[in-house]
Amino acid sequence: MPRPLLALVALLAACSPAPPAPAEPPPPPGSQTAVFAGGCFWSSEKAFENVRGVSSVVSGFAGGTEANPDYMDVVRGRTGHREAVRVTFDPQVVSYRALVDRYWRTIDPTDPNGVFCDQGPSYRTAVFATAAQTGAANASRAAAETALGRRFVTPVRAASRFWPAGAEHQDYAERNPGRYEAYRVGCRRTESLRRVWGEAAVT
Repeated sequence: MPRPLLALVALLAACSPAPPAPAEPPPPPGSQTAVFAGGCFWSSEKAFENVRGVSSVVSGFAGGTEANPDYMDVVRGRTGHREAVRVTFDPQVVSYRALVDRYWRTIDPTDPNGVFCDQGPSYRTAVFATAAQTGAANASRAAAETALGRRFVTPVRAASRFWPAGAEHQDYAERNPGRYEAYRVGCRRTESLRRVWGEAAVT
């Protein structure tokens, strides 16, 4: 199948109405959370799931104005939300700064409208940081911008309510490896990331 068509098939598969999100277990004692909008939340989820010290990664939405946003409304740009992930982690094992450092290398922080083939308001990138996290997030951004040698447009924004997406979007790459691989290849995600970050890319 031609790559543009392959990408279209994979993206259309993503655009199905989301059932209610599953009930979430309480976070481990002493854990913290980080929220990143990094384009397609399938890829963002996959990029953090196997990091040592991370106990869970949940796909969802952040930065919008409506409660309980519907997936179709989000992807059509009606609510102001961005696809995002909430990363729950043990700060004794992995620092928030280390997670933000990793985040930059999962996206193209110079693209104002999304990440590679995922373009539009719901795919725009951002770090959603609490007041306590903002200093580390901004320091990480400055260091990564210097390392890349190009101006970043991805902002560090104030933390806002995170809304989990439906069950079919959680652990997507793990549960649907064939579909995720079709999306990844069709989007040329690995090649595109390496064009931006070289060997430092998190693919």
